[in-house]
Amino acid sequence: MKHQFLLTGDTRGRYRCRSGLSPGWTRLSELLELTGPKSSPLPWLSVKPVSWITPGLNTTAVCRGGLRGVTFLLRREGDHEFLEMSEAQEDVEATFPIHRAGNYSCTYQTHVAGTPSEPSDTVTIKELAAPPPPALRLDRGFTPVLRPGSKVTFTCVAPLSGVEFQLRRGEKELLVPRSSTSPDLIFFHLNEVALGDGGHYTCRYQLRDNQNGWSGDSEPVELILSDETLPAPVFTAEPPSPNPEPGTRVRLRCLAPLEGARFALVREDRGGRRVHRFQSPAGTEAHFELRNISVADSANYSCVYVDLEPPFGGSAPSARLELRVDGPPPKPRLRATWTGAVLAGRDAVLRCEGAIPDVTFELLREGKKRAVETVHTREASADLALIFVGLQHAGNYRCRYRSSGPNTFESGLSDPVELLVTEG
Repeated sequence: MKHQFLLTGDTRGRYRCRSGLSPGWTRLSELLELTGPKSSPLPWLSVKPVSWITPGLNTTAVCRGGLRGVTFLLRREGDHEFLEMSEAQEDVEATFPIHRAGNYSCTYQTHVAGTPSEPSDTVTIKELAAPPPPALRLDRGFTPVLRPGSKVTFTCVAPLSGVEFQLRRGEKELLVPRSSTSPDLIFFHLNEVALGDGGHYTCRYQLRDNQNGWSGDSEPVELILSDETLPAPVFTAEPPSPNPEPGTRVRLRCLAPLEGARFALVREDRGGRRVHRFQSPAGTEAHFELRNISVADSANYSCVYVDLEPPFGGSAPSARLELRVDGPPPKPRLRATWTGAVLAGRDAVLRCEGAIPDVTFELLREGKKRAVETVHTREASADLALIFVGLQHAGNYRCRYRSSGPNTFESGLSDPVELLVTEG
């Protein structure tokens, strides 16, 4: 589906388009800028499938302009001549193979002797000895204390499609059932875990055109299993108060009748029971610290331990300790990712930096109660974008973060950041 818009008169400006069927619209297109009454639109350069090169991967740069039948030119920073030229007779874009790392931009011209357009924004392409690691997670999003016989599903996600995956425990590959719903991820199914299956799991992938090279390993995900046959540990807190002051530190001590065990601090709230932290002390006790605590730390805590030697028995859970922290969480910091004024038609991106991960960030205009942009993230910060800003967007903005569960809380507003908009 396409549509052509006829521009007359002074066409200078920054343009985007969108399409839609009832009830809504698509997101706005990439920006197209006309700098003069007879100027050529600025091209836009992108990279597929990723912005890096490595043996076995075919990386390409795609230069897109606003006119058909033009000649596209690709340039690498530091090279005096254009690296590639490609004529697009029926299309408005051209594709170039990339074999060297560097900073690239593209232009185009309407005929061979013509003056090239203004260059696109620069795109950086890196050279990697091995593909970057994938991401590994449990299907439920957190690590529980498992019982023997439980089912576990790992999800391994690569930064590109069409790769071969591998699940490992330590240095050993695990040949387990697998399934997939997308070419960039795979599900590994452990249908019945047993004592001894605890430990660190990682995944990696290889490109199908490079069977000798593997990516880096993912960050490990640890499984802990307990049959609850060993005595429960002794669990204490310092200070012992169930209502510690916000911003203070709480020390949790887990004491077991066994040396060299693996300890787990377990948190339980309305979201379920999950492992909060692991520790392997040399002696018989583990010390866990909760620093700069806030309302987000309100929960019931306990601990367990497991024997790392056969038969890999695990303890019953300790007695639970309840922590309830009153008051709002620390307010976030908002900062602009630009300097000076933003040109009308560009995007204005503000970064909201909080203190608590896995929350929803909101951007609010000064004096307004409804958020103009909302982003949920597992991180403790988020980029909040105002798309295609105009003079009407100028003003002061603040941000906040909130959680809808298991603990419901909302931070105060950040200090304001002023957005200045100019028509250039």
